[in-house]
Amino acid sequence: MEEVIVVGTDGSPTAELAVNRAAALAKLTGARVELVSGYREDSSMALGAGMYPGNLTEEARSAADGCLESTAMRLRADGLEVETHCMKGDPADALIGIAETTGANLIVVGSKGMHGGRRFLLGNVPNKVSHHAPCSVMIIRTT
Repeated sequence: MEEVIVVGTDGSPTAELAVNRAAALAKLTGARVELVSGYREDSSMALGAGMYPGNLTEEARSAADGCLESTAMRLRADGLEVETHCMKGDPADALIGIAETTGANLIVVGSKGMHGGRRFLLGNVPNKVSHHAPCSVMIIRTT
């Protein structure tokens, strides 16, 4: 059975820490990396700015696609097998959905939101993923 690691990115430095850990694990195990970026459509913000919501959605998708492709290119150059998934909606749902679809062995997420007075609370994405994932979850310390 092929090993599969799912990891998400939004291009942020904290997401890169999770991607780098997933890449290191994939190199050690020969796993395929499923690289995911979820983007949200915020129609209320678009309408408030007098914009057509479709324009904002297209910009968000384009940014997510660009982030995915540059990260995937870097990982492929390092010899890894990488598939990309740009998904509209909640990033946690995107990670969970891809893990279910691919039969993933592991989801790697960052600990974003786990600092200061909130250190006992996970950020929204790692919290949701850790409670609903169909496989093991590795939470990388990113703060």
